[in-house]
Amino acid sequence: MSEGYSIASVDEGESQSELECFTYGVHQDNEGMCLLVRMGPHRIMLDCGLGDISPLTKELKKSARPNNTLLPADIVLVTHAHPDHARGLLALHKAFPLMPIYASVVTCKLLPLNWLEQKPQETCSFFQALELRTVIELKENLTVEFFPCGHLPGAVAILLTYTTSQRSYKLLYTGDFFLSNSRLVEGFRLEELRGIELDVLIVEGSYGTARHPHRRHQENQLAERINRAIAEGTSVLMPTPLLGLGQELLMLLRSHHHFTGRDIDIWVDGNIAAGCDAYLELLPHLPASVQNFARHQPLFWDERVRPRVRRLEDSIVSNLSNSPCIILSDSTTDLNKYCRSLSHSWLILQPEKTDVEAEHYSELGTVESYLLAQHSDGPGTTQLIHNLRPQHVVFVHGSPSYLADLTGLEELQNRYHVHSPQIQTLVQLPIGDTFLQPFSPDANYSGELTQLETAILITLTDRITNDPRWQQFADTGLIEVRWQGEELVLRGLSQRELLNQNGDRGNRGTIDCCGTCKHQRGQRCWNSASPLYNFKVTLEGYCPAFESEE
Repeated sequence: MSEGYSIASVDEGESQSELECFTYGVHQDNEGMCLLVRMGPHRIMLDCGLGDISPLTKELKKSARPNNTLLPADIVLVTHAHPDHARGLLALHKAFPLMPIYASVVTCKLLPLNWLEQKPQETCSFFQALELRTVIELKENLTVEFFPCGHLPGAVAILLTYTTSQRSYKLLYTGDFFLSNSRLVEGFRLEELRGIELDVLIVEGSYGTARHPHRRHQENQLAERINRAIAEGTSVLMPTPLLGLGQELLMLLRSHHHFTGRDIDIWVDGNIAAGCDAYLELLPHLPASVQNFARHQPLFWDERVRPRVRRLEDSIVSNLSNSPCIILSDSTTDLNKYCRSLSHSWLILQPEKTDVEAEHYSELGTVESYLLAQHSDGPGTTQLIHNLRPQHVVFVHGSPSYLADLTGLEELQNRYHVHSPQIQTLVQLPIGDTFLQPFSPDANYSGELTQLETAILITLTDRITNDPRWQQFADTGLIEVRWQGEELVLRGLSQRELLNQNGDRGNRGTIDCCGTCKHQRGQRCWNSASPLYNFKVTLEGYCPAFESEE
């Protein structure tokens, strides 16, 4: 940790390498992303998601340039419009109006949504748009090129190249990236970057080493859960961020076979609706499949074709019918105004990675989480790294535990110089020099296994409780165990999951189905005589091996 020390305060003659990175924010504890990279004499700020930009100005007096103009960076490059990467840009521009800020064409149109409370003329004019896949010289011997990287319309990975008389130095910053195609954004195409002889890769690690099912499988699971709730007469409330996930969910609900043609109202709250309107203005930049869909019916707003999609204004809330509906709301909105306006039950579906505690909503209805990933999982992250083969890999944008899991991977430790810096840390990135690998955290825990007559006892050292994830894992003291190849995987069961399971069982009464079968635990079949053995099952499912839990 380097307190009070930044690239801005380092005299260029004292630098130990041509490449350095200082971390103002690495998205731990929700402080947002903000990095300052030095390539030779050039200082480049990558994103500014800080809620408070005062750390950027603290050392400016020590970094006066020859023309006596004090700036925290020479240029600012923005990967995409999500608040954790962009919320500090307006304050940054007001403090330093001469500092140029660059983003993709689409991102420039989406960025003002971060400041809806401001006048449009104050938020739409200070960005400069750069074309995709075009090499542009921003400073002497410094070029930049933007590559679409999935995740959100307009999101880019930034390739910086600094050229000296001896060689060229290349650094790639992914921002948030997603290799898979989603409903409104095409995935990151790795073939565009192969063979670039990369020196440094700064990459997000949002999901650590977790492995996700295929994107289409995630969508089908979510659609099935919503469909089941509607069939049971329950309305569904889905709080989401303003940009990205909300619009993805609308496209899923509009086009999935569970909902097309059904007499269902889908209501969209004000801020999410503003994001939808911004997407409609960007239609030529969206995938060809989305443009083709829009030729036959409206992309979002439609009161003729079922399911109907409408804007939900405050004046309408009290007049909603009591038939089951679906509401998409801004995650910062108080959900009480919806749940208390209708008399029937509510299912509140939260994204799996959310900053809002489930208990905050528990009094309003049943609260469950779902996975509809917007970032690449562990295998996707390592796939990107192995395709680009940089000398240095710098992991940012993730919890310390998840990033430690990534930096501890043997397949990365053996091939690359791996870093996972905390905030306010200077990372020197020597190229071609002898370099000792940073200490790799030990992610393995030793234990003992004892087989008794009627039970198996697994004993672990209490060192495992030092990991912040332990409290959630051990929440109820109950675990679910399953085979994964030759390995045995343990998963902790949360109180909310147990309550939901018990509620599902009670609601089904005496119906012969997986929900009332004694072999169903954790929504998985454990009857070796069943064709569904070891598979995840829907609670309404049935097989000939059914045995009542009574």
